[in-house]
Amino acid sequence: MGFNVAIDGPAGAGKSTIAKRLAKELGFIYVDTGAMYRGIALYMIRAGIDSHDEAAVSAAVPDAGVSIKYEDGVQKIILNGEDVSGLIRTEEVSAAASTTSAYKAVRARLLDLQRDLAAENDVIMDGRDIGTTILPDADVKIYLTASVECRAKRRYDELTAKGESHELSKIEEDIRQRDHQDMTREISPLKKADDAVEVDSSEMNIDEVVAAIREIINK
Repeated sequence: MGFNVAIDGPAGAGKSTIAKRLAKELGFIYVDTGAMYRGIALYMIRAGIDSHDEAAVSAAVPDAGVSIKYEDGVQKIILNGEDVSGLIRTEEVSAAASTTSAYKAVRARLLDLQRDLAAENDVIMDGRDIGTTILPDADVKIYLTASVECRAKRRYDELTAKGESHELSKIEEDIRQRDHQDMTREISPLKKADDAVEVDSSEMNIDEVVAAIREIINK
């Protein structure tokens, strides 16, 4: 039986960055559930399926063969045999994944894979409903958050570093919309688990957040 750490929180809170660092330091496997949903979203985009058409997405889910593999401890997202790890971080895929991840058929497609990984390994898993739905019995649960303004600025800086031009106000608007969508969806909405420890990273750097969560894990 593995030791499981669940990290939930809104988009842009730094969950993936922090979880990767912690997993490396602790020797755990990092499971990026968001990347799995992005893999399915990418399939729908390529197939020309409207992400808002739940019936069409649900019908196509069986054709989206999403799996993960690890190379030197790094998670790779495989879509129907193709490594798409470098193709799933666009704004288009992010928006589509935020929509399609709310669908029952999509979540059911990935649930068993995620739970099997956690049962067999020491894992740090991040997402929106890890501590509430995917791993309700996780040994440690963290709710990592930050202000909308802080998360938007981080995303803006990340995109600017890649040479992409975006308006900060538009990014803020998108994040607020995504928060509302994630928190109000019918199936597995984003919320803090009753036994989760909240960590607000608004005024903290990466090292400080990692240290704070590592201390919680080691208690």
